[in-house]
Amino acid sequence: MPANILVLDDEKNYLLILQSILEEEGYGVTALSDPEMGLAYLEDSEVDVVLTDMKMPNLTGQDVLEHCKKNYPHIPVLIMTAFGSIEAAVEAMRIGAFDYITKPFANEELLLSVSKAVQYAATQQENIRLKREIRDRYSKDNIIARGKGMQQVMDMVDRAAPSKSTVLILGESGTGKELIARAIHTSSPRREGPFVTVNCMALNPGVLESELFGHEKGSFTGATAMRKGRFEQAGKGTLFLDEIGELTPELQVKLLRVLQEHQIERVGGTETFDVDIRIVAATNKNLQEAVAKGEFREDLFYRLNVVSIFMPPLRERREDIPLLAAHFLEKYTKENQVEIKGFSTAAMDYLSAFEWPGNVRQLENVVERCTVLARTDTIHADDLPPEIKDEESQFKSAVDLLPTKLNLADTMDKIEGALVKRALVRTDFVQVKAAEMLGLSKSNLQYKLKKYGLKAK
Repeated sequence: MPANILVLDDEKNYLLILQSILEEEGYGVTALSDPEMGLAYLEDSEVDVVLTDMKMPNLTGQDVLEHCKKNYPHIPVLIMTAFGSIEAAVEAMRIGAFDYITKPFANEELLLSVSKAVQYAATQQENIRLKREIRDRYSKDNIIARGKGMQQVMDMVDRAAPSKSTVLILGESGTGKELIARAIHTSSPRREGPFVTVNCMALNPGVLESELFGHEKGSFTGATAMRKGRFEQAGKGTLFLDEIGELTPELQVKLLRVLQEHQIERVGGTETFDVDIRIVAATNKNLQEAVAKGEFREDLFYRLNVVSIFMPPLRERREDIPLLAAHFLEKYTKENQVEIKGFSTAAMDYLSAFEWPGNVRQLENVVERCTVLARTDTIHADDLPPEIKDEESQFKSAVDLLPTKLNLADTMDKIEGALVKRALVRTDFVQVKAAEMLGLSKSNLQYKLKKYGLKAK
């Protein structure tokens, strides 16, 4: 699809010439002699590049440029000016014009400038598309949260996102803390800014300091050039500090200063820089215990813990497991270009009952493995890894689902009755087969059928 160029010039002869040159090159052209009409046209039309004369009645080219920079920053603006008005063109470049062209111009010069502007516009549009795609992917609306625990998490996201406050996300590894951090960012006024992540456990303290604060040229061996750190890179956006509990005491002090003063110094430098960022931190550690042991600064903990969000482990949100499994199945069938319809009942029973010590991350890995290794278009229990079908783990998971306060005798009767009923259903209510499945004699099964008011063939 050809790029669309909006041309503004009050000299109609130039307007006709420009339209002819650009259309011959294959561009779509809208040529207007009234710049006010041009601004109105921008509101309702898709324009890739604006080409405007500098001197026009009512509105100047600089007025058009300033309007575009404010309302359509992704559209490059080319300024045309007479040879004697170079100063005005230089000023236009200073405030954001993509390029300027002097009149009279050579056709090749004009087309080269327009071609560069069109390429720039295409890059800008692609960046906008990718940002929108990422924002949609990590939108809170795409987070699976059926259970009460996750509903509370999403309520906290809704309330915390519009603010500037620091957020501390707590929970076991693999529960999706970064996903929640991204949801906070994409729901916040900073959504158009960068989302920058740092894993505080992945780097040694010296490297982490440079990674966070940047460094000046020559500040250490190998520092051959100045480098901005993550605090500066996250300007106007959000910095996500994962595994914040792993910071050394020295880095804790430096981070505290950033939170208090909103300023940093690069490693090896003396100049301070203001930073406009929001910090979201996460940890699987109990920071209050770390404070009590002297391993984490109390003042830093309170600075981070303005808003705290606890991510429940997957074993406490079992109602989400079938939805999560289906989500990951769709993801990996697309990636691996395979046709798998879903999970068998037995397979889903195993997935729903497992303890998931690795939480959502472990579930995703299991589903990916099954997607690759499944023998049919349905994932069966035999396709699951052995540890998922471990009987001791399954029994523990079932017990964990029971209330902590209960009448043991009544509970045992309910469990026994449920197991007998399940055996009947799975054997089509044939007594002999049900007794065999349960390891009972036929007479003992008949006693239990009578006890629990069940009928069989």
